Amino acid sequence: MEPTAADALFWINNIWILTAAFMVFLMHLGFAALEAGMTQAKNTVNILFKNISVLCIGLLTYALVGFNLMYPGEEFAGGLFGFSGFGLHTDAAGLTLAYADGHYTYWTDFIFQAMFAATAATIVSGAVAERIKLPAFLVFATFYVAIIYPIVGMWHWGGGWLSELGFHDFAGSTLVHAVGGWAALVGAKVLGPRIGVKPGQTIAPHSLPLAAIGVLLLWFGWYGFNGGSVLSADPAGVSFVVVTTSLAAATGVVAAVLVAYLRTQIADLAMALNGALAGLVGITAGADLVSPTAAIIIGAVAGVLVVLATWGLQVINLDDPVGAIPVHLVCGVWGTLAVGLFSADISVISQLIGIGATAVLCLSSSTVVFIVIDRVWGLRVSAQEEIEGLDVGEHGVNAYALIRPTTPIAFAAK
Repeated sequence: MEPTAADALFWINNIWILTAAFMVFLMHLGFAALEAGMTQAKNTVNILFKNISVLCIGLLTYALVGFNLMYPGEEFAGGLFGFSGFGLHTDAAGLTLAYADGHYTYWTDFIFQAMFAATAATIVSGAVAERIKLPAFLVFATFYVAIIYPIVGMWHWGGGWLSELGFHDFAGSTLVHAVGGWAALVGAKVLGPRIGVKPGQTIAPHSLPLAAIGVLLLWFGWYGFNGGSVLSADPAGVSFVVVTTSLAAATGVVAAVLVAYLRTQIADLAMALNGALAGLVGITAGADLVSPTAAIIIGAVAGVLVVLATWGLQVINLDDPVGAIPVHLVCGVWGTLAVGLFSADISVISQLIGIGATAVLCLSSSTVVFIVIDRVWGLRVSAQEEIEGLDVGEHGVNAYALIRPTTPIAFAAK
């Protein structure tokens, strides 16, 4: 039988969603480069190991339980919880036009969503970097990405109670970024600051070029993150989302640089990089709904917020080496709220309820898991290992041949 127009559209849609999944995969390289660049050279191997491990944990746990927790079909418990069984399973219909309105196959659906799942735990990695024990982090990441992330995702994307309430989060300002951000906040608080960091101080990053490469990779990957979330290759939908995403990222950079310059009289590259990410996180919830003008405003506010939040964390000595909490939590909350402010079809109240419910579950669950891990195995490496570097202590190797153990030198944050 000759292929029909519907068949051709099915193939095009499926190829685009697969391509978007590959772009989101590339974001994990961006996260790894950003986190490694913004921390000390003596911890580079440890950070790279964590990032590749989280990707693998995300894929495997999402295949085992996460996908069926997030998309349980009709097996809801009042829209709060559902589970359609362990493992991946489909019939012939899952590979045809009968699945997902003919936009993509079951397997494409899984791999695109699995790439998102690993991102939430990757966010946590940056906030707890340079002082958490590797096994402790991996245990936490496994629990969080296997259970908590898909449950929150089901509330909205899986047809749960937030979806029925009218909550809107297009690609995950709350459901991905704030979910990771809340756990990052708890992890940074429980662990305490790195050795040498006191209120108003931080530790200089070892490679801003590497961090810049990471952010540019993330920006590129975000076109798949947001563009793929259209869930088809619809020309109008994808192109519009790409434009709003780009505008918010650009204004995030400009706003962050200007605010930082007003205080420091320095063109701060680190703030510019986090300004881009702030704009991207901020627009992710409403990239499909808000106007280009609104996208510019959302990105600008996110750029201001990321700078103010970064300075605020330094004042209270909540040590976040890469700025995960300002970027993903603060701007994730802002972006979700902004949908209600800039879209006439979405209620601010429903957005606030979604933000609050996510906060309650993520804060409580991550607190319990971090405390249990701390009691059983311990969370933090020894002072000697932290000074020497986690590369040697956890992996027995240095990323750079000439590294020698040194006590970190903190400098006043401007």
